[in-house]
Amino acid sequence: MQGLQFGGVSYFHSLHQMPSSSGQPAHGKKIGHRGVDASGETTYKKTTSSALKGAIQLGIGYTVGNLSSKPERDVLMQDFYVVESIFFPSEGSNLTPAHHFPDFRFKTYAPVAFRYFRELFGIRPDDYLYSLCNEPLIELSNPGASGSVFYVTKDDEFIIKTVMHKEAEFLQKLLPGYYMNLNQNPRTLLPKFFGLYCVQSGGKNIRMVVMNNVLPRVVRMHLKYDLKGSTYKRRASKKEREKAKPTFKDLDFMQDIPDGLMLDTDTYSALVKTLQRDCLVLESFKIMDYSLLLGVHNIDQAEKEQQMEGSQGNSDEKRPLAQKALYSTAMESIQGASACGEEIDTDDTMGGIPAVNGKGERLLLYIGIIDILQSYRLIKKLEHTWKALVHDGDTVSVHRPSFYADRFFRFMSTTVFRKTSSFGPNKLKIKCLTLKLMILNAKNECRHHSILILHLTVLENDIMKCYNF
Repeated sequence: MQGLQFGGVSYFHSLHQMPSSSGQPAHGKKIGHRGVDASGETTYKKTTSSALKGAIQLGIGYTVGNLSSKPERDVLMQDFYVVESIFFPSEGSNLTPAHHFPDFRFKTYAPVAFRYFRELFGIRPDDYLYSLCNEPLIELSNPGASGSVFYVTKDDEFIIKTVMHKEAEFLQKLLPGYYMNLNQNPRTLLPKFFGLYCVQSGGKNIRMVVMNNVLPRVVRMHLKYDLKGSTYKRRASKKEREKAKPTFKDLDFMQDIPDGLMLDTDTYSALVKTLQRDCLVLESFKIMDYSLLLGVHNIDQAEKEQQMEGSQGNSDEKRPLAQKALYSTAMESIQGASACGEEIDTDDTMGGIPAVNGKGERLLLYIGIIDILQSYRLIKKLEHTWKALVHDGDTVSVHRPSFYADRFFRFMSTTVFRKTSSFGPNKLKIKCLTLKLMILNAKNECRHHSILILHLTVLENDIMKCYNF
């Protein structure tokens, strides 16, 4: 792994020029451990966001670089319980560089096991380092009500999320079973965990996970939903609706998209089989309270917006960067379950799943199951018992794992996603969408060849006329 030696300038030049976040609450307001200091910068357990990002990049740079010098071998049971630790004094040491942040200790959990997970998804050590350490991490300005802080890498590849002690502890216990499940089937909508780390600073432990990014920032999401399959108080609050990019919930979906999201038969079957398998896995681990994160890109609306903004011809700028991780897009996550055994070409759909709504508008869907680090512990049992006494026990979101999985799957497979008829207009719309996106992709690839662009445009118009669009 040449050029990736720890302390190399290329991976750490950005540490001292990280921007502070925006869109955060006013000074003094806290959600969980997340707050804002007097300068307007986000803090987590009183550690500033810039210091936390710096510690993350220094720590990951060291641990991944150090691991690459060790020979590869099979994962052993004890590998799941190893914790490595390195101290980073601000003045530097014989192992670590000097830095401008408070002293901290960086812990890496199960490094060999997570190296295997990254390899399983085709992520090379140098790519992992480049994504996480070469450019400033971007703080998400609408992190939600969990009190966590979220960072996304500039290439849109990875999400870093702070987690509570119990969640990190549960993930550690989950790792052997997670390893077995990924070995059997790497194509899943479950989170792909690529690393578990801890920054110790100022007497506080800040734990975080590195995961796949479900919603690429470069694709405009016209709608975003957090769906659990429950209807009890599952509506976005007034405060949430006032945000520039709100996250809606189950009752909002049923009101906004009463006809559901229609997929062609093969895609629907593949998605339903993937959801069914993932729900069984979550139930077997006694996991619950998870959600389906759904991002909806409306192609017809996007085209109108481009016309209004006068930005036609810049469609190549809207495409996500080529992803490093395998099975990471929504289509890749479900295509392995296709009954016909044929792989779905994802290059022409920007990784999204083609669909249409009840109005016949063409959509691309981005989905993933999130928040799986909730086990059905006593506190959840008590919470459900209390809610069931006051409300209908079958509609609350906190429920025993088996019922939760069944209700989640039933809601997704009947209310959210629906199958189009074999020869209906919506089926033709999806086929037309796929063909048009293939042509769009080809035009992007050969945008410097004007004659070829002309021929492709003629072909595109012929297809649209053929399908009466």
